[in-house]
Amino acid sequence: MNSYAPQITQRCIFFAASIASAENSSRRLFQVVRNLSEPPAPPGPGRDPKISCNAFAKFFADKVAQIQKEVDSTVGAGPGWESARVLSSPVIWDQFQSVTFEDVDRLLGKVKPTTCLLDPCPSWLIKASREGLGDGLCGVVNASLCEGAFPDPLKEAVIKPLLKKTSLDPANLANYRPVSNLPFLGKVIERVVAKQLQACLEDADHLDPFQSGFRPHHGTETALVVLVDDLRQARDKGESCFLVLLDLSAAFDTIDHNILLDRLEGLGAGGTVIRWFRSFLLGRVQKVVVGDECSDPSALTCGVPQGSVLSPMLFNIYMKPLGEIIRGFGLGVHQYADDTQLNLSFKSEPVKAVKVLWECLEAVGGWMAANRLRLNPDKTEVLFLGDRGRAGVGDSLVLNGVTVPLKDQMRSLGVILDSQLSME
Repeated sequence: MNSYAPQITQRCIFFAASIASAENSSRRLFQVVRNLSEPPAPPGPGRDPKISCNAFAKFFADKVAQIQKEVDSTVGAGPGWESARVLSSPVIWDQFQSVTFEDVDRLLGKVKPTTCLLDPCPSWLIKASREGLGDGLCGVVNASLCEGAFPDPLKEAVIKPLLKKTSLDPANLANYRPVSNLPFLGKVIERVVAKQLQACLEDADHLDPFQSGFRPHHGTETALVVLVDDLRQARDKGESCFLVLLDLSAAFDTIDHNILLDRLEGLGAGGTVIRWFRSFLLGRVQKVVVGDECSDPSALTCGVPQGSVLSPMLFNIYMKPLGEIIRGFGLGVHQYADDTQLNLSFKSEPVKAVKVLWECLEAVGGWMAANRLRLNPDKTEVLFLGDRGRAGVGDSLVLNGVTVPLKDQMRSLGVILDSQLSME
């Protein structure tokens, strides 16, 4: 009985901490309660014990390096996309607004209490103690904003390899997804900057109107509703449609820092603001942690940090020109983060339509290469809506030298779309 009592105590402490960390989040609280009442089933096969943390770290780094190498070999091959640099606009945003104790208190009340291994204490404890810590946190945030510097200790990420599916071979490194975790204080600073960046983007009306990822009042639902509505309207007019889903390889991890900073300057960022973003992006490192093992830290020379608050917004800014290029060819485009769906409708002249589609995808490939992104032609999917025989369309298309079969159905943002839009 005595040996069992400590276990009960530890379980009580664990679940008490879990409940405390779920403050202001009913979803997380229900998850904790569900785990108490219905303990989850034992996990499937985990990490292969023969794979070391350094092996994981090398694999993740080599994957990005290989993509960069392949992209560099194709730069200049596209039609007129030799340079990705943009002209800077007049500086209209050169300093951040300072925050008050009340601002930080409200922010801590809303932020998710995710804890990183690098945090000195659990984040739920910081939230619970924010009355006493508010002044200190406010000073750290304002110092970062005023000096245009993101603290170096907050630039380190902890990576935990996660098997994508339990049915996959745990001995194959390619079957793992790198899940990144960042220090809590860094996310607090990011949220302050994100709020001011969002206001700047809205004032400038900068974001693509058909980008639904990581934006207020947008989501997969808005992207799918607009896409399906466009396809239905075209079919009601008696038109046939091509729907193309583009696949990018590790898009967030291969973003070029200099190009992204150029994009921000094109928005009018300068002075302390652009110095802060440069500091935020550069000098980052990550290490892989599994159990008690930890890999050597590795430097990140490109990409936006996974798991950060700002990264999705920066990614949208980076991808903004892509929609303009696609619409320039007369195609419709709908994006959710790096999921890009373009559609072309036509009533006659299928050969001409296919030619326009081919030219558009060639231009997209050229822009991707110039912007250090890798388009996966082998994973590009094409759905045809209409009567193939009547439209004079075969069973496949040749796009960028790759034969792509026309599918009868495909999955878009978690929803299966078929050639009849039956939604079954």
